[in-house]
Amino acid sequence: MPRVLTLRELNRTTLLRQLLLKRARLRVVPALERLAGLQAQWAPSPYVALWSRLEGFRREQLEKALARDAVLKGTLMRATLHLVSARDYRFFAAAVREAVVGMRARGVEPPSDEAVRRAVELARAGPVTRRELLALLGHDAPLSAAVDARPFRELHWLLALAQLEQAPEAAFWSPPRVTPFRRVDLALPDPAEGRVHLVRRYLGAYGPASRTDLAAWSRVPLRDLDPALESLRLRTFEDEAGRALLDLPRAPLAEGTEPAPVRFLPRWEEALLAYDRRARILPDDLRSSVIAVGGDVAQTILVDGFVAGLWRVERERVVVEQFDPLPLRARRELEDEARRLQTFLR
Repeated sequence: MPRVLTLRELNRTTLLRQLLLKRARLRVVPALERLAGLQAQWAPSPYVALWSRLEGFRREQLEKALARDAVLKGTLMRATLHLVSARDYRFFAAAVREAVVGMRARGVEPPSDEAVRRAVELARAGPVTRRELLALLGHDAPLSAAVDARPFRELHWLLALAQLEQAPEAAFWSPPRVTPFRRVDLALPDPAEGRVHLVRRYLGAYGPASRTDLAAWSRVPLRDLDPALESLRLRTFEDEAGRALLDLPRAPLAEGTEPAPVRFLPRWEEALLAYDRRARILPDDLRSSVIAVGGDVAQTILVDGFVAGLWRVERERVVVEQFDPLPLRARRELEDEARRLQTFLR
């Protein structure tokens, strides 16, 4: 019979693998690979995420890695923007590209080979804007996705086929007002090979997890993920509800009694989006307070390993909103961490 992992054991194991039990002495690139990438829909999010995870992290460390193309910003898991290592980008892009196009470009035909060729030439000559790419597709007037989504779906086709991603400066702490795109000249492996790599990275960062957790995180259909899972030697656990959980053979597990420090998580924190069932870190009764109907994910705090409130910045001060009263010791720890975050954000 598979070992049953309690909710607290799963919580602490997720925190352990996500570097949230203790700040790690790691450089940015290996940290991103350990974490299977970070959400980057909002430019400051990866910086706050890494500050909460790495000892002595400074913004310029990530910006330098971006500038030398050791880290890339790409439309990847869940068809959303992520920062990943250049090594991982090739595999992740190959694994999720079909799913990304299916979500972002549904209902429209792909652009012509000539349009793709022109987009590649334009991007190789220098950074290209969204407006320039839309014009290349024949859309010159001011456009609104709320009024007509088709031009933007055509654009996503073009970005995928021409292998265009946001330029490094779009991922800086203070990005330019107009987002620049550039060509990513990396040969992609076979999608099946990419999915094997994707599964390994996911389980290393978030396991033990179910098949549906993996599909929810990547948004790749299970019919495409199952061959990758079947090709790997994995160990099996169960959660308290009897769900089968998969994991890498030698990946570490944490005890449910392990102390968990207060942590501040950014907007669209990846650890809150990595599971189909998120109760191991986000209690079900708080989900609607954290994740809006449109999918926006608020900035949260972890207390004893679980989401316990929200935070925001007002007049350069970190302001905390607790969902429930906290013990005095936790409040003091929260205040200390908030002061440290304020210093980082200045």
